[in-house]
Amino acid sequence: MSKTRTIDTHAHVLTEETMALLRQAAPKVGPKITPIDAESALLDVAGVAYKPFPRGGWDVERRLQDMDVAGVDMQVLSVTPQTFLFNQEAALTNETSIIQNDQIAKLVRQHPDRFMGIATLPMQAPELAAAELTRSMSKLGLRGAQIGTNTNGKNLDDPALEPLWAAASELDAFIMVHPTAVAGADRLKSYYLANLIGNPLDTTIAAASLVFGGVLERFPNLKFLMVHGGGFTPYQAGRWIHGWNVRDEGKVNLPNGPAASLDRLYYDTILHSKTNLEFLIGSLGASRVVLGSDYPYDMAMLDCVEHVRALNISETDRAIVLGQQAEKLLATRAQSAAKVAAR
Repeated sequence: MSKTRTIDTHAHVLTEETMALLRQAAPKVGPKITPIDAESALLDVAGVAYKPFPRGGWDVERRLQDMDVAGVDMQVLSVTPQTFLFNQEAALTNETSIIQNDQIAKLVRQHPDRFMGIATLPMQAPELAAAELTRSMSKLGLRGAQIGTNTNGKNLDDPALEPLWAAASELDAFIMVHPTAVAGADRLKSYYLANLIGNPLDTTIAAASLVFGGVLERFPNLKFLMVHGGGFTPYQAGRWIHGWNVRDEGKVNLPNGPAASLDRLYYDTILHSKTNLEFLIGSLGASRVVLGSDYPYDMAMLDCVEHVRALNISETDRAIVLGQQAEKLLATRAQSAAKVAAR
């Protein structure tokens, strides 16, 4: 029996070469790093500082070493959320998206046995986003895209996003939904709550928008990964179903109820709790859960493989979570057709 390839579906990258290209194309928003020590730096994007940005974020050799230590065979590379730039002019964000997607594709070509990649998109301009997703998948070989949980306060059920969902469905794209510009930020300034609560909160709002907005019902082929264990979604799904049954508001765009749409969402393993992850897998099934680390950030689970190996689940389910389900989700129709043709 062949060994399961471990696939970390949630890993961010921003190399020094990419930063230099972004500064050249967009000097006012281009990212730069200022070393703090040998292991981390301050990351500045459009005048907004983030720290610490760990070395593995920009140093590919360090990343590969960390992957080896963690037992991660492959990472699915996505951009850092700091470089989404949804709040900039659409033309500029389109240009910075193209640069970052080209750079991720370059890393994949350089290390095809260690990396796959997904694109970033100018979400404030859905037509441009659809075009860049199409280019990134058809020309660059990327497997889908990472998008934000909202775009400048607009939720994922915004009708303007229909062209993007249509393109993603046609392309069989893998879509990772990542928190950004989280709700309630004015009340989450203390104790790192913007991350501890804000990130899972905004993921939950995004999931609810996709479900109650009817996006998953209208586009049954879409594949959405809700990161950080899906926020609060898996644990409040019963409440959503009950609410739809007793209230009219949820029926406006969802005539058939939320259960079927909820059953089509996927979640990563980043829960920082053995008990909670066992609950997630036990209640939803292993085929709905994929390995993730959030590399290289401070809230990452760098021991994600070891964490899954220690769970009280069957070996069959363990293999599904560690990589088998990710292989299926990341295999787009174009790549599947190429494999068949090569036989």
